[in-house]
Amino acid sequence: MFTFQFQEFDMLIAYAVPVALLIFIVASAIRILLEYERGVVFRLGRFAGVRGPGLRFIIPGIDRLVKISLRTVAMDVPPQDVITKDNVSVKVNAVLYFRVISPEKALIEVENYLYATSQLAQTSLRSVLGQVELDELLSHRDKINQQLQGILDRQTDPWGVKISNVEIKHVDLPVEMQRAMARQAEAERERRSKVIHAEGEFQASQKLADAARVISSESGALQLRFLQTLTEIATEKNSTILFPIPIDLVKPFLDRHKE
Repeated sequence: MFTFQFQEFDMLIAYAVPVALLIFIVASAIRILLEYERGVVFRLGRFAGVRGPGLRFIIPGIDRLVKISLRTVAMDVPPQDVITKDNVSVKVNAVLYFRVISPEKALIEVENYLYATSQLAQTSLRSVLGQVELDELLSHRDKINQQLQGILDRQTDPWGVKISNVEIKHVDLPVEMQRAMARQAEAERERRSKVIHAEGEFQASQKLADAARVISSESGALQLRFLQTLTEIATEKNSTILFPIPIDLVKPFLDRHKE
């Protein structure tokens, strides 16, 4: 009886081991790729193709499948100490947007495309900003962003990486430079106010000159202006009224005095 049980146990083990080995081999051969993933297959160390999303099979022990994501990556470039063209020390950080468009190049041409892209972005940021002045850095960021994008896109193209956008996020200025810029802005506003005031005085003088020419062209216009002035004065509660006398009334007496 015991001998029969041991035989059944040995037979069970004899069947279970191959079945378990077969299940392990099948499980090792199955790979599931998501919609945004691509699988780069290496067969005996050589590149054997790129597999799309879905259920994929490989040869266990012979093939090796490496997954690569095709989604856009937003990478933060750490703050960099930069000396601008006009010798101003600033700290600048940026954000980099890129994605893999050629999975086989991202694995074969570079060891770690994420680390390599990050280091390249940092060095390019320092190099480009070192060639511009502070005013250009603060007022023409779009131009600098496009220049950085072009440089990074050309250098990462052999890696199968596409740089979609580069944005400078923050420029940290020294306290002394912030004070100097505040004084400059204050002086600029004062200059504009003086110019606007001078332009107002000039326009007013032109209008007064035009009004004087119109009044002098009509003999009764000056008398009407005098009466209008009296009307404006009479509306107020004044104890003293200044009555303007036309010069034409006084002119005969002045001429007689001269004679």
